[in-house]
Amino acid sequence: MNQDLRGSTAIVGVGVSAFPALPPGCSPIDAMALAVAEALQDSGVAMGEIDGVFAAGLQVFMPTLSICEYLGIQPRYTDSTQVGGGSFIAHLNHAQAAISAGLCDVALVVYGSTQRSSGAQFVSHSEPNPYETPYAYPGPVAAYALMAQRHMYEFGTTRTQLANVAVSARKWAALNPLASERASLTVEDVLSSRPVATPFTVRDCCLVTDGGGAVIMTSAARAKSCRRTPVYLLGAGEAVTHRSIAQMTDLTSTGASISASRAFSQARLTPDDIHVAQLYDAFTIMPVLFAEDIGFCAKGEGGAFLADGRTDPGGAFPMNTNGGGLSFGHPGMFGIYTIIESVLQLRGDCGARQVSGAEIALAHAPGGYMSSHSTAIFGTQASL
Repeated sequence: MNQDLRGSTAIVGVGVSAFPALPPGCSPIDAMALAVAEALQDSGVAMGEIDGVFAAGLQVFMPTLSICEYLGIQPRYTDSTQVGGGSFIAHLNHAQAAISAGLCDVALVVYGSTQRSSGAQFVSHSEPNPYETPYAYPGPVAAYALMAQRHMYEFGTTRTQLANVAVSARKWAALNPLASERASLTVEDVLSSRPVATPFTVRDCCLVTDGGGAVIMTSAARAKSCRRTPVYLLGAGEAVTHRSIAQMTDLTSTGASISASRAFSQARLTPDDIHVAQLYDAFTIMPVLFAEDIGFCAKGEGGAFLADGRTDPGGAFPMNTNGGGLSFGHPGMFGIYTIIESVLQLRGDCGARQVSGAEIALAHAPGGYMSSHSTAIFGTQASL
């Protein structure tokens, strides 16, 4: 790994759009464009300066082509890597390499979805699995329920511990004006909600929303002349372990350990150095597994580690500080929002949910059925 890339690039603009839903008739590209407009305003970068475009999605077959046409730009470099919800963190890894190699100067990473407003019209380009699709199991929720069941059996993780993940996310969402769900949520509310797939109830599962997100990234040198204080990419890592849930070797261990190790190596940091973490939470079991595999706690201790208020506002391990996929919103692929919230925290732009003294942030997101993993570590100027 080339550690010379540490801090060589920085995020200079972010934008969010379309929560919780766009008006009828809008497209995922509309959601993208609205987020791009906000990110351009945030950064002070002009549209014509974007010469690298990175995009992925569930609804759009060729997202980089569609958004470039919509915006009227002709970039020098494009990347539509699709590895699921963590694609956008992977894009940051690719963008830092492209910028370092001189293939582009200003990179746009963008996502858009109309998952909620499309309703029954929602169509994904995901291919059917010939070994699993015939059994008609209910997609991701069934796969992640298997992981939760196994973790509970093997390590004694409790339903209350899983419910605490959702409750903590809601406490953060209550402090975020953009969050889709802000009403009070208790452990009992989670446990007594409609069952979905054992052991999950509906409150163990992410929301279904529309959403757009955009990130603008450039070289560290150029970032100094942009409108907002730069947030530097200190390290990034990726891993791919399987595709289908039937081929996951161990339901309680994930490739997060690999991608995080690579990110920490480039950043020359350890889990103890992280001040705020965004751990993708489409289902309550996910942050439990990530806390273990990234190295914040030992294997089997994730349920207890994330309990007892540790991840709540004011807790020792601030996590998913925008409310996460469980309460902020989840437009099909959430990874770009782990980046955006990391940036907002390190810029000190989070208002009531601001983590005091945050200088180093970690964002982690998987794709598929824990199939791919992408980790990024960000820092302020003080961390370089």
